[in-house]
Amino acid sequence: MATIPSNRPVLTAPVADQSALDLGLLVIRLVVGVTMAAHGTQKLFGWFDGGGISGTGGFFESSGYPQGETMAWIAGLSETLGGIGLIAGLFTPLAAAAILGVMINAIAVKGTGEFFAPKGIEYDLVLACTAAGLALTGPGRVAFDHYLPGLRYHRLAYGIAAIALAAVTAAVVLVIRG
Repeated sequence: MATIPSNRPVLTAPVADQSALDLGLLVIRLVVGVTMAAHGTQKLFGWFDGGGISGTGGFFESSGYPQGETMAWIAGLSETLGGIGLIAGLFTPLAAAAILGVMINAIAVKGTGEFFAPKGIEYDLVLACTAAGLALTGPGRVAFDHYLPGLRYHRLAYGIAAIALAAVTAAVVLVIRG
């Protein structure tokens, strides 16, 4: 066993090179982060053929959410800021929680009973599970979190708390939806 500066023992895993893990996590963070930030800007600004706040707000209202434009702001900011957080590896558990919460709602709204696109939930499920996985694993060493004293060494508790936060927040929004 090795120790980290906080004198907490950690198990070392000779299974994979740490640099390979860091690069793999970086690739995942970049792809999901850019994807989600782009989706958020569709909602907020109408970029990339998005609906903007009014169009997205109309979609939310037609999906049963009250105050559609408010929900569009919440979803757009969650996706944009969560995506940017993943790209940078900054406050990664919270960034992942923002994305996970939105994806839980997306899956609930589709609720078609179908799995495959375009009507199914496969895409949303992949993004939700990837966000949950990143919350649990942390961003790797190629991330701003690696240079922040409290986040340098990712703790499983951060990931579990982030997933719980996403689940509770998503549940509250779904209850508001009715």
